Amino acid sequence: MAGDIVTIGTRGSQLALWQANWVKDSLCRHHPDLTVELTIIKTRGDKILDVPLAKVGGKGLFVKEIEEALLDGRIDLAVHSMKDMPADIPDGLCIGAIPDREEARDVLITRSGLTLDRLEKGARVGTSSLRRSAQLLHVRPDMIIVPLRGNVDTRLKKLDSEALEAIVLAAAGVRRLGLAHRITEILAESVMLPAVGQGALCIEIRDKDPRVGPVVAALDHLPTRQVVLGERAFLNRLEGGCQVPIAGHGHIDEKGYTLTGLVCDVDGSHQIKQSRTGPVIRSERIGLELAETLLDMGAGEILERLNEDVQ
Repeated sequence: MAGDIVTIGTRGSQLALWQANWVKDSLCRHHPDLTVELTIIKTRGDKILDVPLAKVGGKGLFVKEIEEALLDGRIDLAVHSMKDMPADIPDGLCIGAIPDREEARDVLITRSGLTLDRLEKGARVGTSSLRRSAQLLHVRPDMIIVPLRGNVDTRLKKLDSEALEAIVLAAAGVRRLGLAHRITEILAESVMLPAVGQGALCIEIRDKDPRVGPVVAALDHLPTRQVVLGERAFLNRLEGGCQVPIAGHGHIDEKGYTLTGLVCDVDGSHQIKQSRTGPVIRSERIGLELAETLLDMGAGEILERLNEDVQ
């Protein structure tokens, strides 16, 4: 592809641009003769900042307009945060590469420097994620959850401006922006199970693209792909989005692939959580089987009730 130009579509937030530029630099390292350009595309999720995601459509809000640009040829590939990706990908598009994953866990950032278990009773904690708020309330039902939208920098500013005791963010975004020094506590998975795909990037391309497919393939990290596709199979079977508190995180070790999944009531009162282990090459099957296990344990009733509330 000597002398060729490839255009990356991305959102315009500081974090999205960091991610797109990381992909750009990585592509140029693997293909020195390649010219890579960025095109910023504003999504519906970027325009609606005063309403919780669960009330304006959930997953897909940060990718739809970028996918449309990919389908009509205005861009050659898209860079997304994997956790923003809906379970179903539009016909004609596919996941071209999933690079090596960053830290998947969530972090607590507090004004006082106190950890989660030491925050005062009735502490005001900012997050608009139902997954995060439900798990927080499961361990600390006394907390007051305050809706919080915006990019990482905006949320950090609101920690002071809205008199919050703490906020919860994804560790990956905080680290990528060089703000690791602000982290008070990395929340253990036993307390806060991550979102499906959290910490991973998604490089989306047109399906069977003979020009771009081979170029982005160099950035694919097989272990991360296997882990994330298992998580996404789990989410897909549960038909989950931002409207319901669903979490899922997998890892690979000497035992194979282990996936832990969770479905929780919004108020944290009822939590269904289970793990399943098997061969790495069966990660997607394990995700489906784990989802069926949670449904058998009563997750279906929780999801049905929550979906009715949203409608």
